[in-house]
Amino acid sequence: MLDIKFIRENADLVKKAVVEKKLGVDIDELLKLDKILVEKTQKLESLRAKRNVINGQIKKPADSEERNKLIEENTKLKPEVKLLEDELVDIEKDFDNLMSQVPTVPSKDVPFGNSEKDNVEIERFGVMSLDKFDFEPKDYMTLAKDLDLIDFDRGAKVSGYRGYYIKNELVLIQMGLMMHALTKLIAKGFMPMIPPTIIKEFALYGSGYFSGREYNSDTDEIYRLASRDKDEDGTIQKEDKFLIGTAEPALLAYYSGEVLDIKALPMKLCGFSQCYRSEIGSYGRDTKGIYRVHEFMKVEQVAIMPANIELSNQIHEEFIQISKELHQDIGIPYRQIIICTGDLGAGKYKQYDMETWVPSLVDSERGGFAETGSASNFLDWQSRRLNVKYKDENGDKKYVYMLNNTAIPSPRFLISILENYQQKDGSVVVPDVLRKYTGCDVILKKS
Repeated sequence: MLDIKFIRENADLVKKAVVEKKLGVDIDELLKLDKILVEKTQKLESLRAKRNVINGQIKKPADSEERNKLIEENTKLKPEVKLLEDELVDIEKDFDNLMSQVPTVPSKDVPFGNSEKDNVEIERFGVMSLDKFDFEPKDYMTLAKDLDLIDFDRGAKVSGYRGYYIKNELVLIQMGLMMHALTKLIAKGFMPMIPPTIIKEFALYGSGYFSGREYNSDTDEIYRLASRDKDEDGTIQKEDKFLIGTAEPALLAYYSGEVLDIKALPMKLCGFSQCYRSEIGSYGRDTKGIYRVHEFMKVEQVAIMPANIELSNQIHEEFIQISKELHQDIGIPYRQIIICTGDLGAGKYKQYDMETWVPSLVDSERGGFAETGSASNFLDWQSRRLNVKYKDENGDKKYVYMLNNTAIPSPRFLISILENYQQKDGSVVVPDVLRKYTGCDVILKKS
């Protein structure tokens, strides 16, 4: 969410961002509502002030005729106040809905583009050619079945569409990936957390995981819980609860409604969590395997920092560098891309993506690459929604800047490891940094 004052003063710039990000929010309508809201709020405050004055006069000693006149005047004001209050409720609802859709103006170095096809590659690492194999490489699903590492059939039987079981050595590789990421981040000064995976609506809206002001089951790829909790006194809690799709919303909401000490900033947090996504927008795509699933594990990075664009850019670069180091540690080929305007989320100032090279995807529409993470700078778009502020050196309250980055997600790292580390005999070499977790160097067929 942007500051309405900024929108008023930079309407053309915000309109340009709306067009570049291919959004449908009407900034002129927003400004029209803003003007009405200001005018009616001022009128309401004036009427309330008038009523307060009259109420004060009624309490003072006065003759009955004068007192009756004051009471009559106050009585006439009451429905006028009520009418304005009701009007403001509706106007504020429409205003808030539009405000929730207003985008952050992207960084000047974000490339212009219409879709993901216009994202720009920045860097590559590792060998990305089928020529590195002196045999016909298998896809990860075949390898997983041959080595008894993933059970897709029983996963679907027990969990349903996109269900799966991770088994044997691949369990240790997956947990090793999570531990390697956490260990690395802790050494770099991140505070580790295991956040709740069941959270309230405000945390998801605040972090930008709703397409609008409220949850929309047709567009938001989030699981809403059907069952209701009981409060401490035993009453049924009516507030909606949701499963997180990443640790980011829970980490960002940790300080919601608080004013932080500038001396504590920047804060760097990392969270491990199980992640849940309904994938309603991907119906019919990637129906087999674990490329796109309903649940997986991930380690996420978050930064909470002062409102300083230069420092936020610096931390953004640090975040993506950590992602590159993690890919290099595991020894899987990757590329880094910068997301263009047409593919950039509403709240994002700038975004980098990491994509690992997967041999079986070379001839697919993805051209051999699978997204393994995103590093995003939101400036104060999320903190305004979550109401996270800090006091600067002058004692003034300001909204913090917030950034996030995927350290390691489990499924696509597993895919890349299996395919890039496969051998001619059908076995899979375990990456060096993960061997202390697996207790073996090579995954062989079970006898």
